[in-house]
Amino acid sequence: MRDTAEKGGGGGDTAKSERDQSWIPKIFKKRVCSTFVEDSFSNGNLCQCGGRRDDHASVALGDFFSTAIVNHWDSTQHSSEYPTDAFGELQFAGASKRQSHFLRLSWDTPPSMVYTLMTVNWKLPAPNLVVSVVGGEGRTKVKTWVREVIRQGLVKASQSTGAWIMTTGLREGIGRCVGEAVRDHATAASSVSTNKVVALGIAPWGLVRNRDQLVNSQGSFPAKYHVQNTSQDSCYLDNNYQAFLLVDDGSVGRPGGETGFRAKLEDHISHQRTGIWGSGSIDIPVLCMLVSGEANMLERVEQSLKHAMPWLVLAGSGGVADFLSNVLENLSSAPVTQSSGEGDGEVGPSVDLKERMAERVKKYFPSEANTDKLVEQALNIYNNRGFITIYHGEQEGPNDFDTVLLKALVGASKQRMSIEDSPYNEELKLAVTWNRVDIAKSELFNGDIQWKYEDLEESMTDALINDKPKFVRLFIENGFSILEYLTYGRLETLYQSVAQGTVIYELLKRRLQERQGTTVNGPLITNAPPSPTTFIVEEPPTGPELDISLFEVSGVLEFLMGDVCQPFYLEAVGIERWASRRRALKRISKILQGECLYRDKRCLFPWASLFIWAVLQNRHEMATLFWEMAAESVLSALSGCKILRELSKLETETETKLSMKELAQKFENLAHDIFSSCYRSDESRSFTLLIRKSSVWGGTTCLQMGMSADARLFFSHDGVQSLLSQIWWGDMKRDTAVWKLLLTFFCPVLCYTNLISFRNQDEQQQENDKKPQEDCPLRDNESLYGATVFSFSDIKHIEAEHQDPVSPWNTGIKGTPQYYIPPKRPFIVSRWRQFWFAPVTSFLGNVLMYFLFLLLFAYVLLVDFKPPPPHGPAMSEYVLYFWVFTIVCEELRETFFQGAISLRQRLRVYIQDVWNKCDLTAITLFIIGLICRMFPLTYGFGRDVLCINYMVFTLRLIHIFAVHKQLGPKIIIVGKMMKDIFFFLFFLGIWLMAYGVANQALIYAYDPRLDRIFRRVFYRPYLHIFGQIPVEEMDVFAKVWDMPCTDNVTLIQEGAEPCRILHSNWLVVILLVIYLLVTNILLINLLIAMFSYTFSEVQANSDIYWKFQRYNLIVEYHSKPSLAPPFIILSHINLFIKRKIRKVPSVKVYHFVLELRGKAANRLMTWETIQKEDFLTTQNKIQKSSDSERLKRMSAKVDTVVKHVTETRNFDMRLRALENEMEYCSNALSWIVETLAQSSTFKPARAPPVPRDSVMSTQST
Repeated sequence: MRDTAEKGGGGGDTAKSERDQSWIPKIFKKRVCSTFVEDSFSNGNLCQCGGRRDDHASVALGDFFSTAIVNHWDSTQHSSEYPTDAFGELQFAGASKRQSHFLRLSWDTPPSMVYTLMTVNWKLPAPNLVVSVVGGEGRTKVKTWVREVIRQGLVKASQSTGAWIMTTGLREGIGRCVGEAVRDHATAASSVSTNKVVALGIAPWGLVRNRDQLVNSQGSFPAKYHVQNTSQDSCYLDNNYQAFLLVDDGSVGRPGGETGFRAKLEDHISHQRTGIWGSGSIDIPVLCMLVSGEANMLERVEQSLKHAMPWLVLAGSGGVADFLSNVLENLSSAPVTQSSGEGDGEVGPSVDLKERMAERVKKYFPSEANTDKLVEQALNIYNNRGFITIYHGEQEGPNDFDTVLLKALVGASKQRMSIEDSPYNEELKLAVTWNRVDIAKSELFNGDIQWKYEDLEESMTDALINDKPKFVRLFIENGFSILEYLTYGRLETLYQSVAQGTVIYELLKRRLQERQGTTVNGPLITNAPPSPTTFIVEEPPTGPELDISLFEVSGVLEFLMGDVCQPFYLEAVGIERWASRRRALKRISKILQGECLYRDKRCLFPWASLFIWAVLQNRHEMATLFWEMAAESVLSALSGCKILRELSKLETETETKLSMKELAQKFENLAHDIFSSCYRSDESRSFTLLIRKSSVWGGTTCLQMGMSADARLFFSHDGVQSLLSQIWWGDMKRDTAVWKLLLTFFCPVLCYTNLISFRNQDEQQQENDKKPQEDCPLRDNESLYGATVFSFSDIKHIEAEHQDPVSPWNTGIKGTPQYYIPPKRPFIVSRWRQFWFAPVTSFLGNVLMYFLFLLLFAYVLLVDFKPPPPHGPAMSEYVLYFWVFTIVCEELRETFFQGAISLRQRLRVYIQDVWNKCDLTAITLFIIGLICRMFPLTYGFGRDVLCINYMVFTLRLIHIFAVHKQLGPKIIIVGKMMKDIFFFLFFLGIWLMAYGVANQALIYAYDPRLDRIFRRVFYRPYLHIFGQIPVEEMDVFAKVWDMPCTDNVTLIQEGAEPCRILHSNWLVVILLVIYLLVTNILLINLLIAMFSYTFSEVQANSDIYWKFQRYNLIVEYHSKPSLAPPFIILSHINLFIKRKIRKVPSVKVYHFVLELRGKAANRLMTWETIQKEDFLTTQNKIQKSSDSERLKRMSAKVDTVVKHVTETRNFDMRLRALENEMEYCSNALSWIVETLAQSSTFKPARAPPVPRDSVMSTQST
């Protein structure tokens, strides 16, 4: 055929689309008539293919021999395949800018290739249901109620189930009705709706009008398609469809060429799995929906039923639909007997059934000549009637059409079901696939069915992988055992289902590549796109490409969580927790090459594991559900907040990043609210909750996780601050005045007086006795933990014998029993410990000694800085050196001798702190200055470095005073304003350089000295901002400049002052005015505005920021020795003797960690769970009482009332019809009675019966 090409538009996206689909003509073909078979009714002008003689190629016209012997044109024999020349994107002129995909293909194209093209290249979402609407083609008038069924029933049900709708895609008949319904749905539906209706048009190429506009051998991106006379039915493509498959059999203007390909595509899709990567529990259900139809539609129905394809017939729509509904409902089910013909042994229907079928065929299709064929087809359909559902849409209405589809598919599946299968499994799988939890609740989980674990296992996996949290909750509420379900192997399967392109997918792939790089012949995962030729021999991908194990998951969690907790899942797979990276890689490679026995073990903490899995994929509702189920709710919420905030830093898409931050803030709010409930319930237990070491989350605590997650709102809670204040003051009362502390610090004897109030053990015991004690008979040392956090001096300095000598992983402090009394010490020793071991005392000592250190440093620099040896240094300088040495020793202790983490982790934690960087800078500068001042050549430089170093040491005071309630927030505001200053300096530097260079060049013609250039280009314009303007130098006419100058180049090169240029001095004055206008008015006021904005923004939250940073300072001084530098060297010697000589394990390194075991841990966890449940119950009540929820409930009630009214109306119609039938029967019987009474041939033995009312009236008379 002769086609005209039209090339599409350009652009970056167009070029990419064209490049991505350039392989299509190599695989997909078109068909062209290769043999001209003359149509006897056209006088030789037309071929039986429908094309004109002139449109055929010379080869087709020259084959006279074939033409002579052929009487009927056949596509298989008389057409040839060529590369397709119509594919790409379709844009309808005058319609919306949305573009549709289209492809011209041969009728015998493998459907697997087409399905892969649609789902992989065209990015159509994989369907959960396919509804193929057949019949109603051509310009047949579609009934009004059928339009309503399609618009309110089919399209709405397709949206709720995520379905594809297949039609011819033309602007005529049922195809136009579906297109209009899809358009109306898209207009009314929410833009954030997750399920979009996909309308797919499968039309014969030769029947499409204006198809020449689609032809382009290079592809059209897009093709402009014009449609005329849109108000009437025609064979134009409908602009409401997302994709078109234009099936080519070589014919022109003949319908039905696509029927065979469409049936094969439906059958192929019905064998594909639903869900992500085909992870669903069932194959994609395909349902054919019959609307009216001609007689030839019986063959289409018959062929589909041979493949067990379910059908939904709209009774009353006309044509074949009415015929089948009449046959299946009214024809008596006569038995099918085996009648052998002449030894053929075939099974045939009874003669009576066949005769009645023939009568109905003649009644509905009187113009058909070959009725015997139609009868055979109808009988075959009747024998497979179990796959057909009759729907009386005119009577039942379009409401609950999705339930009709569900029952039709379930009824068909029961025909294929084995005896062992549960009759409700298929219905449940369909409900899960469509995400219709309302159907599952009303039909399947209403208490009538006893579900087994095996029945729900596959559906649970489907619901988890495909993000259907409502079904997960439904299964759990109906007794599904998550402990039995979640094994480590199934957890790996869940991680293998993560979607490509996400951050977690890339992180897991990177870890997998690291592991496979150590494995022999381990292939690396690549992101290379599949070759186009793979579509010929390969099926579309059916599963994830990553073979993820828990080792990769552990690595990703370690990367995200950092050092705040111990690694996850390593012990589960059989790897030592502290093994090196290389040993771990070798070990896991050996394990995975074996039987992997760990995969059959049950997950130790299933809810927490599922919570982590959901959080990593940023699934809001699913993560919230698993958080509600998990234990340790406060710590779990903080952990989710930590993971999400780390993931958001790696995410590049803005929308996903905001979604992660929103979910992270939600979990922080939940942690804050749950802890508020706990704090209101029991203050002592809430304190224990904050410092309890978690067995679920790798030995971390709520405080540690909150700090790592940057949970400022959580730390601003009064309960957290109350605990920090209690730790800060130790056993001293929190209302102690500062002057009392200072006085006692300089006169330690006063600590034995009543100047400072202490909380003794008897008072603590009385406070605990006042609290209600539960389960007193069952109380033991482990179950009593109420007083564990009150005597902090004892917790900090608990003896080694109170540690657990058995567990090698004991990284916490065992809780002190509530009635446990610490060993009695003399009053002098105990009071001394209570004062000097409090963090506030340590802080006060460090502040005072640091001021003395700065005074000594200033004295050395200003007064007593001697020359290099042998004349110096002075004794005061040697004291300064020793003082700095003790500071260095303390920094080394904090870095290398604290905590149970590795050296690399300690260094990373140390460097992450800003003030540690400041300390490192100060110490480095001091060492450089000390070395340089010892030599005469570098003496001056060394003194300069020490002067700068003094500034750094002095700035360190800012961190010290961050603990102050008034100064702390202001320091935070100053820190935020420093960022504004850097932006201001950037703009100022640009303008300063522009003005300085121009000003220098305009004033002086030649000045080669670099020192003068830098001063006059940068320094002098900077001073202009503050009003220091040398008018005599800038304005040659304003004032005489008394500085001697010269124009001699030689003298200028030797250092003489050059003379000014006079002729361009007017330009210098103008530039000065502009420069001062911009800097002093514009930039300075811009800086003030930035400061004002920053202050107003930070001021509201500065208290929260201060409370958050206060934790670090308290932790720092809680872990510091009691003595401050330089006397801290005594504490260091004491620690060296304890750790290295006496081998006493360190306890102070585990600050704020309390390890509970046995009943104590269980009771605390139970109490926290009760508080969480009470909080969630309260939240649900508040939500239900909101206006939106009331409107929803009212809307549901109104819908129920409308449904009942509709049903009542239907009943009323049926009663009226029944009354009409009864009236007819009564009249007929009366007529029979009258006829028999008047007849003389028959004399009854008694009179005819009389109506009851007439008898009563006779008796009354």
